[in-house]
Amino acid sequence: MIFSELILDLQQELKSNLPQIRFLLKKNPATAYTRIVEIGKEVGLKYKIKLVVNFPKAGRIDEFDMYGKRDLSLIIDYDKKRFPINREIIKDKAKEILGDIKVEDAYMYENKEGVRVFTDEWKIDILPHSVHIWTEFDDKVTKFCDWLIENAYELKSNKK
Repeated sequence: MIFSELILDLQQELKSNLPQIRFLLKKNPATAYTRIVEIGKEVGLKYKIKLVVNFPKAGRIDEFDMYGKRDLSLIIDYDKKRFPINREIIKDKAKEILGDIKVEDAYMYENKEGVRVFTDEWKIDILPHSVHIWTEFDDKVTKFCDWLIENAYELKSNKK
């Protein structure tokens, strides 16, 4: 359940730094964004993941209560081009956990592979080296990402 641990850790760090972030947002939004990215990197280091907090739509940086609860990129291993498991297993698990979604192969070039899981409102891009989650982390998304990190990226929790 490394994804669950990671996002909880990130949310706690962002919350504890919120007064500083809010001050920086008023003074210089670019500096505030830089601080948020730094916090993500610091948290990610604990899990051996490059963690990037994204704000893909205008105004989302002002939605403080959503920090660490959506729109994250987890870069696990830049050199990986293939999954350690068959892509079909990832697609089947996505359908099983997430329900009424669409799945398709993605980024299939230069001997690389990937999977896109999506609805009309959101998407998750799954590549052998990274996962990019462009939605809010509800229970189903969190459960799927926990499964994905453990099975498609072979990362295990340090906690028992």
